[in-house]
Amino acid sequence: MISPVVQQPRRTDERAVPRPGERITRDAYGRPITYLRISLTDRCNLRCVYCMPAHGMKFAPREELLTDEELLTIVRAAARIGFSRLRLTGGEPTVRPGLVELVRAMAAIPGVEDISMTTNGLLLERLAHDLAAAGLRRINISLDTLDPERYRIMTRGGRIEKVFAGIAAAEDAGLRPIKLNAVVVRGLNDHEVPALAGLTLERPWQVRFIEVMPLEGVADVHDAGLVTSAETRARIEEVFGPLEEVEAPLSDPARVFRIRGAQGTLGFISPVSEPFCAFCNRIRLTADGKLRLCLLRSDEVDIRELVRRGASEEELIERIRAAVWRKPWGHGLREGDRRTGRGMSQIGG
Repeated sequence: MISPVVQQPRRTDERAVPRPGERITRDAYGRPITYLRISLTDRCNLRCVYCMPAHGMKFAPREELLTDEELLTIVRAAARIGFSRLRLTGGEPTVRPGLVELVRAMAAIPGVEDISMTTNGLLLERLAHDLAAAGLRRINISLDTLDPERYRIMTRGGRIEKVFAGIAAAEDAGLRPIKLNAVVVRGLNDHEVPALAGLTLERPWQVRFIEVMPLEGVADVHDAGLVTSAETRARIEEVFGPLEEVEAPLSDPARVFRIRGAQGTLGFISPVSEPFCAFCNRIRLTADGKLRLCLLRSDEVDIRELVRRGASEEELIERIRAAVWRKPWGHGLREGDRRTGRGMSQIGG
């Protein structure tokens, strides 16, 4: 069922506290924030056109990135106050050394119930089984095109056969359901959306079509290439007929549909044309230790400095709660505010 548009409520006057018997941290609008998206690195083995500029990309010095132990310290504190779901992102998370052992350590933290990952899939063929054994549950894989040459162009050098080998390995390892993320860019891959949607006819995958966003360094790609989810849906329905709605959790950013008779589903993620801020349940931890409160706003809270000066877990919890309290109702794209401050690879999608 499509999420209804919800009017922004008034902020409460007092710090939100867990309800009786509840171990949840809420923001000033009463939304339970239970989902931490963790960027493991700002580095990537691709340079996708909607994510990084072709030239001049600067990566954080290694010493500015969180170490494994610093990261686990933050996750332990977050798990104590209700962050039960983790998603590992990047850059490209699979290029971080020691990834399998890091996942294993996260999975052992009390309160962590689910660990998933978003990846370009290039290294999954050799990592998928070890990651599943360590505690990874699910995986999202970027696949913006089915054409090998177009994939090379959009990723600036990637080999699509490595992605499909990674998908096969992830399925074999039990990392299901497989979700395939396609960022739709006008003039590059928008004509391919019916073919991508057709992958779900015989496979129990979810193909997710994502609107391109005006992030730092690639705002020109958004300006020239935005294709709304409504346009993408219409293009698919021209080929396959009316789509059937599928019920999904309100906190899921995707509105979910199915081609009649298909094994899998289609997700439409519309941060620009149909914002889903009312049900947002997440904040992000950047690779350099900042809590990012909204993907499309530049406001961040430093937690690395607390960890590095030996703060107690209670102090970390208080900083995380204060950050959640500051979480905005939503982004400001409709009001013309595009000050994201960082690119996607620096934030962690």
